[in-house]
Amino acid sequence: MSEVVLRGFGWRHAGRRAWAVRDVDLHIAHGERVLLLGPSGAGKSTLLAALAGLLAEDSGEAAGTIEIDGSDPRARDHRDPGQGAGIVFQDPQTQLVMARSGDDVAFGLENRGVPAAQIWPRVSDALDRVGFPYPITRSTAALSGGEAQRLALAGVLALRPGLLLLDEPTANLDPAGAALIRESLSALREQTTILVEHRVAEALPLVDRVVVLEPGGGVRADGAPELVFAAYGDRLADEGVWVPGFTIPPLKSARTPGPGLIRAEQVAVEQRLAPVSLGVGAGEVLAVTGPNGAGKSTLALVLGGLLAPTAGRVCGFGDDRPPHRWRAATLTGRIGSVFQNPEHQFVTARVADELAVGPRRLGKPAAEVERIVADLLERLRLAHLAAANPYTLSGGEARRLSVATALATAPRLLVLDEPTFGQDRRTWIELVTLLATLRDDGHGILAVTHDDDFVQALADRTHALGTARLRDPLPHRRPGGRP
Repeated sequence: MSEVVLRGFGWRHAGRRAWAVRDVDLHIAHGERVLLLGPSGAGKSTLLAALAGLLAEDSGEAAGTIEIDGSDPRARDHRDPGQGAGIVFQDPQTQLVMARSGDDVAFGLENRGVPAAQIWPRVSDALDRVGFPYPITRSTAALSGGEAQRLALAGVLALRPGLLLLDEPTANLDPAGAALIRESLSALREQTTILVEHRVAEALPLVDRVVVLEPGGGVRADGAPELVFAAYGDRLADEGVWVPGFTIPPLKSARTPGPGLIRAEQVAVEQRLAPVSLGVGAGEVLAVTGPNGAGKSTLALVLGGLLAPTAGRVCGFGDDRPPHRWRAATLTGRIGSVFQNPEHQFVTARVADELAVGPRRLGKPAAEVERIVADLLERLRLAHLAAANPYTLSGGEARRLSVATALATAPRLLVLDEPTFGQDRRTWIELVTLLATLRDDGHGILAVTHDDDFVQALADRTHALGTARLRDPLPHRRPGGRP
């Protein structure tokens, strides 16, 4: 267990005027479990990165002090058992470093000098605790977002750190997987835990304290969950925190969907997607749900014209050719895609430039491009970040930027992979309302999602993909020597 002390701590990323987090005074005792809340962009992920010792001195400006068990996180000896912090990032793909799943979990243990005889039993135990469904030889490149999230968590749990830092650990998981992770976390008693989670109601049984960051700096509230929500609940909900008990207004369409925009007929991708048939019409929202590994993201790539199917047929927009054979400008004008990992679609160094890429590709005049960019910056609460590097945004901000880039070309069809990931309550409502407006204006929307609130509020139809095909019942044992 670790003790955490912050005195006036702050951090400003290089090249940014605004501080990501500032004036934080906080003391977390040994063994405490803390839920860290605040609107999107309040600095939650930055604070976790600082506690993990990941903010290099030359990558920004620091203020105040931060200590774990009396020392700077960047100076701690992370090789000692029980020392240092273990962190699971918002985007788990960024912390997978090995080609095979078992090796990835073992990587940290080997770097800490854990005796060889102990490594693979600890790997097996960690994979079992998070419900990882594959053998240790499974390629990390073949994992879905939710499966990668489980693997990243297993890698951290295997280290048994004194401080456990979790940034949205269930965000990409199906309901069963999320419940399993929460069950695993509830059984932990060896660590001090700081958790960032938008699923507040589900997270509350895991914690004994809530800390709310003030977007402008400092700590808004700190105390037992029931006391914090009783005193600040209304205000927090208005400012974007997912306060339990506050309902989301439904935005279902009352109209009959228009003509079909795109249709998949027995489309499959070898080893990634079982045959599926579905269509999306103008003026409707279709939610694609299902367990991790069922092929939802693969289906989104196929329908978005970014991946060729290995079987079946995709057709739409009156074009005899499948979307993956359309010219880039044609595809951009017809279909807008949002990837599961927003950083994978960023191609410039400024937020405003990112929004201008699509309209410029379509040959829009400079004045119109400027108008489109300004409108989207305002509508998606990104105006204050126009000059920022997209890769320095918070997870919620990056998600809104990725949605904005898809909207910039005014496509008739939007294919969105986890569009509400990382959003606080206010930006979630604004984003869902924007999508409802687009639907009512005749756009078709296909959304891959694990967000049941999104489905209940917006989806006109739901298509559930079946159980993942590639599940392997082999145990996580090391067969003989190193796999």
